[in-house]
Amino acid sequence: MTAGSSPPDDPEALARLLADGVVHGDAADWLPRLPARGVDLFFTSPPYADARAYSRIHPDRYVAWFLPFAQAMLAATSETGSLFLNIKNRVANRGPLRGQRHPYVYQLVLAMQELGWRWIETYIWAKPNAVPGRFGPRTKDSFEYVYHFAAGPKPYFDLDSVRVPYRADEAEIARRKSDRLGRRNTEAGFGRDRTKTYLLGGADPGNVVSVPQTYNQHRGVAHTAAMPEGLAEFFVRVGSPPDALVIDPFAGGGTTVVVARRLGRRAGGIEIHERFVDEARRRIAEDDPDDVPGSLQDVG
Repeated sequence: MTAGSSPPDDPEALARLLADGVVHGDAADWLPRLPARGVDLFFTSPPYADARAYSRIHPDRYVAWFLPFAQAMLAATSETGSLFLNIKNRVANRGPLRGQRHPYVYQLVLAMQELGWRWIETYIWAKPNAVPGRFGPRTKDSFEYVYHFAAGPKPYFDLDSVRVPYRADEAEIARRKSDRLGRRNTEAGFGRDRTKTYLLGGADPGNVVSVPQTYNQHRGVAHTAAMPEGLAEFFVRVGSPPDALVIDPFAGGGTTVVVARRLGRRAGGIEIHERFVDEARRRIAEDDPDDVPGSLQDVG
């Protein structure tokens, strides 16, 4: 592994990052060179603890390893900006927690709150076609987390961009739109106004995001932990306005950058492993969408 190029002086660093698409370098060097409060969205999936041969970080040390990156991203995030962090805890393979889920992910979330990030929401990325395997006394691993952190109290969030088709048929939608007595309250005092339900053009998809892994995600991307484009698309849409600045400091095969640019954002990534940089730049140049990941559906 080589650390790659050193970033140029500010503000040339951002210009170089956007020009190259993905730069070969260490995010620890590049993130402090980004303009203060200039990034609208960080969407990233950093190396998981003890998960990949190219980046082994012991789970006991993971929080201390990641926090400098988190601090640099916070300084670079706009007042309405966000960080969406895709990560998953793992089963410890040694030490006193051997055979148990290690709590490093939860420890990291709390540490980031202490750092100043606002923990907005936890999303579950559900994988309906997760690869079977032997995981001890447990079922196959079919989900990962995506944590939403914000720099300020009012982050940009475009729910309308990810609404999904209603399950009700057109006749039922028309009937409910005309309902003038649609309030349904519970004994506890909670409820919803069904007269407003169908006026928004689609249903709220909820915080369980079902995105299948795809064929080309693994066949067409020379990376051992490639992300499906459908996952990146959901969070880029919901977390950034058009022409926003989107950065992935652990760019891998470049999925975030490819998808964000396709959606009209200004996007760039940082990747410390040179072979992944070459792959990411190829994908950016070709912009060939991977397998259609399926569509989100209203499950309510």
